[in-house]
Order: sequence, then structure tokens, then C-alpha cells
Amino acid sequence: MSSPSRNSSGPTLRRSRRLSKGKANSSLSASGTAQQPTTSRTRTSGTPQDRSSRPYSLRKKASPISPPTETISGVPAASSSSTTSSIHVTSTSSTSSSSSSSSSKVKRARLTHHQTTQSVNLSNPEDNFLQYHVPSEILLKIFSYLLEKDLCNAACVCKRFNSLAGDPTVWKKMYQSVYEMSLPLLRPSPTRFKFVQPDKVDSPNIWKDSFKTLYNAVHVKPGFARRVYDNMDMYKGRDIQYYDTIEEALSSVEGNDYPLILLHAGVYSGEWLYIDTPVCILGAAPGHIPDSVIVENFKESTFVFFEGCEDAYLGHISIRFNPDHQSNTPHHKHSCVEVGSCCSPIIDSCNIRSRSQGRARVGAAVSVSGKNAAPTVKNCVISDCENVGLFINDHAQGHYMDCEISGNALAGIWVKNHANPLIRRCHIHHGRDVGVFTFDNGMGHFDRCDIHHNRIAGFEVKAGANPTVVHCEIHHGQTGGIYVHENGRGEFLENKIHSNTFAGVWVTSNSDPTIRGNEIFNGHQGGVYIFGEGRGLIENNDIHSNALAGIQIRTNSNPIIRGNRIHDGQHGGIYVHEKGKGLIIENEVYSNTLAGVWVTTGSCPELRRNRIHSGKQVGVYFYDNGHGTLEDNDIFNHMYSGVQIRTGSDPIIRRNKIWGGQNGGILVYNGGLGVLEYNEIFDNAMAGVWIKTDSNPHLRYNKIHDGRDGGICIFNGGRGLLEENEIFRNTQAGVLISSQSHPKLKRNKIYDGLAAGIEITNNATAYLEGNHVFNNKFAGICLATGVNPEMKDNKVYGNKNAIEKAVKSGRCLYKISSYTSYPMHDFYRCKTCNTTDRNAICVNCIKRCHAGHDWEFVTHDRFFCDCGAGTLSLQCQLAGEPTKDTDTLYDSAAPIESHTLMVN
Repeated sequence: MSSPSRNSSGPTLRRSRRLSKGKANSSLSASGTAQQPTTSRTRTSGTPQDRSSRPYSLRKKASPISPPTETISGVPAASSSSTTSSIHVTSTSSTSSSSSSSSSKVKRARLTHHQTTQSVNLSNPEDNFLQYHVPSEILLKIFSYLLEKDLCNAACVCKRFNSLAGDPTVWKKMYQSVYEMSLPLLRPSPTRFKFVQPDKVDSPNIWKDSFKTLYNAVHVKPGFARRVYDNMDMYKGRDIQYYDTIEEALSSVEGNDYPLILLHAGVYSGEWLYIDTPVCILGAAPGHIPDSVIVENFKESTFVFFEGCEDAYLGHISIRFNPDHQSNTPHHKHSCVEVGSCCSPIIDSCNIRSRSQGRARVGAAVSVSGKNAAPTVKNCVISDCENVGLFINDHAQGHYMDCEISGNALAGIWVKNHANPLIRRCHIHHGRDVGVFTFDNGMGHFDRCDIHHNRIAGFEVKAGANPTVVHCEIHHGQTGGIYVHENGRGEFLENKIHSNTFAGVWVTSNSDPTIRGNEIFNGHQGGVYIFGEGRGLIENNDIHSNALAGIQIRTNSNPIIRGNRIHDGQHGGIYVHEKGKGLIIENEVYSNTLAGVWVTTGSCPELRRNRIHSGKQVGVYFYDNGHGTLEDNDIFNHMYSGVQIRTGSDPIIRRNKIWGGQNGGILVYNGGLGVLEYNEIFDNAMAGVWIKTDSNPHLRYNKIHDGRDGGICIFNGGRGLLEENEIFRNTQAGVLISSQSHPKLKRNKIYDGLAAGIEITNNATAYLEGNHVFNNKFAGICLATGVNPEMKDNKVYGNKNAIEKAVKSGRCLYKISSYTSYPMHDFYRCKTCNTTDRNAICVNCIKRCHAGHDWEFVTHDRFFCDCGAGTLSLQCQLAGEPTKDTDTLYDSAAPIESHTLMVN
């Protein structure tokens, strides 16, 4: 260790040298008795003449006269050892007074077995009064005023003194008067210190153990060295060094291995503290020690660790750097603590703060820089600094544990230029900038940190930085949670990211992080936001309850989204827009308020093997030229259609299962396109596929079956090519073509329907070629009045023709359709019953129920009989009990179009 050229205080050092000239050659041993000292510098002393008057010395001088064996009246008999001790003390006292002029030693009298086993009767009982008759409380009070060496000597007098001298209350008072600390302190290793609770330690006297542990420490207590020097007689029983400044103490321990310096309460200002040897500096004060022990500097860094300090220790103090606000000297490189290359000090339980005023600007509160710079910083508070809190740079490393870093003007932690620290369980909050900033190839491992309420992102990764962030909680940021940009990388594993004002995770500008196993929730905007050609692997995360999309991909970004659960969002699940891309694979997307997946504005993602279900609107929504591939997905149980395609969108929908929807399976409308192939579409409440409003998709090799409505409905000018599909077991028509639509149907199989196979109505037309239409309930192909499709090589066979049979048998058609199906047959209206254009009457009801009425033929089209349904004033004579119903509908119920908001 070295100090700057500035000299330490001379008078104090000289005073300490004077105090050490006549020092006593004894100190505390592990047993509490005197032993040889381990250092040559002490403060108090005793003369050889003094030693002859101590109890320990007296005990060694035996009387030549054998003690009497009678018992003193009123004194109980003692054991052999206690009797012997009493005899020695008494006879020594008399012998010493009678032979003080002679220095010759007298041989101890031999005691017989009879003498040592019986009670002792001294000629003067008052001689034993202090040992046997004084109450323990009074002796403890007396012992509490002794210094440590005098107390150890008293313990050698007799068993009773030995027991009372080891009382924890005596040593607690002595410990707290010397070291001024509220709790016992242990030193398990040279650079490890541990405060303990007295009642939680397996030790008969933890206060005494702690006193011995710290006894060789050097004390810095301004003004106390003068007090010891001026009252030397008072401190004869103590060998402790005191100094006025830290620099003096450092100079006094040079060359020692891991010496301990205790800083007592006070403010130590203006000292240049350069540490280049393994020294331990520890605050010593009652209560919360750093509140009372403050070391500060105004011109240069307060503590600087150089090569050679090895694992020096600095603990339990407040460290400040507060430059003068009128100073013109630049202080941007000055810190509270600097750790240079090849240093590994331990900084423990310190409060560290740097402040600047006026024109002065300060550096980081703690600066660690250079290869093999590897400090251990633990349990520290780094707060309210006017720059970065903890700055780790230039290949530095180190362990940083259980620190609180808050209120700093710039980043709480800044890791730069290949630095690679290990940061665990730190609390980084309320910063005026970003919480953690990794930059310029900075790395680091961040484990179980709590990062919150920072003004910018909780964690920022930039310019090739590649940190690992594990089991952290990043929340309540005033902007985002994690921000990765400008080729940033990093691994973010199993963190909780929530309640941030913007997105939980931002990835942009060619960055490529790994976001795996995190819970990302309750964001005031989205969960994960990837834009500006961002990439990354977003894998196995639980993303839920965010105000906007769970994952948003835009502007040529191309991430991998795999194995995530994206659910219960107040908006959509995954939103891909503005030419976004990405591989979206094996995710579960469910229970979102809007669409499960949106694809829009030129985007072209690949969605494979996802489960997209239970949404409150659409499952997958392609609009405004949205493209991409939707392959091998399971899409089910949505309030709206499973898939919607509109406004120029042209996706590939392949090998999906689209089922269980509370609306339709696939809706293509408003100019939508797309290739739909090899899909299985079933068990939807409405049509399996809807094509409307000038849309023109290509459907091939699909299975569309068991729908609770029709198989495929094409209307309002819809087109499309339908080829080689299997359409079967649907409740309504297998294919319904209506209202100016003109599709092409080639080589399809349409069978086992509960209504007609193909129905064409409302001025629609179609091209039908090579289709097989068979085993349908009502008929094979039904054409309304005025419909004239082009048909070629179709095979219509084996249909049940239930309508024709019902008409021939005189039954009401409502008997075979109820109000859920719309058989195509002759449509009549009764003028006598004043039926409207919305009411239809079948031919048998006209002949039987309305016989003799004024009626007219309207058209041959799809309807159910209102007479049989009981909706007319005249009761049907063919259908039986009336059924409540609304007016006749000519077409299947129209699908619900998405009202999803387009929110960027």
C-alpha cells in the first residue's frame, strides 16, 4: 500500500511512538489470559513493578507457612481447588507486605490430602470477604469498570471471579465501549466480516469472542489518541492503537497481512486514500454504521484501489465525492470508488453517493475498469449520483450482490466494452435514466434483480452488447421494460416483465436477442414489440393481459416466435403489419379481446402448428394486403370466423383444422384472395367457408363437413375456384350460391348433407364441372327461378329428394325443414290472409289451409313454410302445433365481419 506524497500528521504519529515505548507485553489470548503481543505498536503500558502487584502475580507467591485447617465461622466449606486459591491469595498478601524489600521467591507450601479436602479456617475472615461474601451483582458492577487485561487478571483469582468475569453482560459493555458497534462482529476469514444476533449464535459468550476477534485492530478516532496519551494510567490495561486520520492508520499497518482498521463515528474529509495492499477498513459505530462514519473527498476520487490490493476489504461506511461547485477542475473521471486492473477488493455494506453542483460534473459513483478488475461489491447503497451509479468497463469483471442502486442521473448500472460482471439480487429503481445499460459489446450475468420505476427502459442493450438476464423482475418502467437495439443481442430467461408504460420488450434495428421463458404481462401497451428490421427468438414465454397486442411485428422485422402462450390480452394476440415477417410456430394464442393473429399491410409471416382458440373475435385476420402462410394450425372456438381474409390479402391457408367456431370457419370478403388447400373445416355454427363481395379465393382438397349451417356460401358477387373438395354432412346446403355470385366448381364431392347438395339462387350463376353430388336429403342440385348455370359432366345420384316426397304425400314442408333449413320449392303468398313479401307458404298449405283464398305463385326458391311455422293468423292444418319464429329468411345467416381496430 502507498499513500500520496502528502505527509500524514506528524504529531499524532510521534505521540503514538511515545505511547509504545513502555507498553506491556501482554494481550488477550483465546482463553482470556495474558499472552505475548503480535504487534510492536501499542498505546498503554505497565512497569515490571506493576506486574508484581497484580492478582495473577500474587497467586504465584505461596506462603512458607502451611494454612490452618479450621473452618472460618460463617464461610461455607470450599472445594480443594477453591480452598487452595483462597489460601494463596491470603498468605501472599501477608507475605508480600512483610517482605517487600526482598525479591527472593518463597517455595509454595505442600498441602496434604487431609488439608486439601477439608474446609479452611483463616485467622482473619475479612480477608475472604471480597471473594465469598460480596453479592454477585456488586462484583459484576465492579468488573464492568475494568479494562480487558485487568478483567482477565481478575478471572485468575478464583473460580467465582473466573465465572463472573466471563459474564456476557460485562463483555457486551466492554465491546460496545471500545468498538461502539451494537451487534457482535465475527471474522470467519481475513476479509469476511459478519454481524450476528447474540441470541442466535451457539456461543457461551459471543461478545467476548467478538472482542478478541477485533482486538488487534487499529482505530481511527479523531482526538482519542490525545486522550489516551494524557491519561496513560487510566489505560494501562489496554493495548490498542488510536490515530486521528485514515492516512496515519494506513501508514502504521504497512507490511502486515490483512490488518484491520476501524473507523469510528465522524466525517473524514480531504484524505487521499490509495489502496495497494490487502488492508481491511471497517466502520465502527452504534446503530446503522454508515450513517455515522462518512469518508468524503472534494478534489479526487475518494478511494482508489491499485494493483497489489488483492482482496482488500472496505465495509460499513458512507463514501462520498462532492466537488466544490465553484471548481473549474474537470471531475468527470473522479468517483467515490475506483477499482483498477488486477484488483479484487471487497466493498461491503457501504453507502456510496457522488454529487455535483454548478459547473462541476462527476464520474460514476463506482468505477471498475481494466482487465482482471474483479471486485466484490455487496450490500451497498449506490444512490442519488449525478452520473452513472455503477460503471463496469474495459474487460472488467467482478461480483455485485444485494446492492440497492437508485435515483441516479444516468444509468443505474452501465456495462461496456467487453466487461462481464456477475450481478445478483440487486435492487435497481427510480433512476432518472435507464436502469441497466449494456453497450459496445458489454456482457454480464444478471440474476434475480428487481428493476423498476426507471424513467427510460428498465434494461437497455445496444451496439453488440450480449448480457444474460435470468430470474429478474423488470416492471413499472416509465417507458419500456427491455429495449434491445442497434445490433444488440442478449439472453433474457425466466424473468417477470410487467406493468411497463410501453412494451414489455422492444427489439429493433437488426438486433437479435433470445427472449425465453419469461412472463410478460400487464403492460400499458404491448407485450413484445419487434420493429425496424428486428429479429430475435421469442420462445416459451407467457404473454398475457397486455393493453395492446401480445406480440407486434412490423417494418421488415423477421423474428422466430415459438412455443409461447399469448392470451387474455385487451387487444389482439399477435399483430404483424407494415411488411412484417417472422416464423410463428407452435404457440398457443387464446382468449384475446380482438383477433388472435392479425396480418396486414404487405406483411408475410409463416404461421405453423399453432393453437389459436377461444378468441372474442377472429382467430386469424388477413386484411389490407396481408399475406403469408397459415399451415398445420388448430383454429377453433372463436366468436367470429376462425379465419378472415379481406381487401387484397392473399395468404396460403394449408392443412389447418378450423372448427368449433361460434360463427363461420373461413370468411373471404371485400376483394379477398388466397389459396385454401388441404384444410379440415368442421363443426362451425355457420358456413364452413364464406365468399362474398368480389372475393376470389382458390379452394382445393379441403374437407368441409358437419357444419351447423352450410358447407360453402358464396354471395354478393363472390367468385372463386372450388376444386376437388369434399363437402359433407352439413346442416344447410353443401354449396349455396346467391346474389350475383359466379364461382367455378370442379370435381368436388358434395354428399350426405341435411339439405340440398348445391343451391343457386338470387340471380347468381356458376360453372359446374365434374362434381359428384349424392346422398343429400332434399335434392342434388336445386336452381331457383331465373338461374341458368353452366354445367358439364356432373354426377347427381342417390339423393333422398325429401321435398319432392313431402309434396307428393301432401305434407307441409315445414315438417321436413323446421325453421333451420330452407328447402327450395314453389313459393306462394295468400292475399286473403294479407301475407307480406317476407312470408312464404308451401304448395300443400296453399291447397289445404288456404283453400278458397285469393293466393298467388311468387317464385321457386329457398324458404320454409310460415303457415306450418305458425307465424300466420290462420292455424296450419298440416303441421300440427305452431312454432314461434321470425320471418322467413331467403339466405343463410350472414357471418359477422371483424371490427378489429388497426392500432399501430
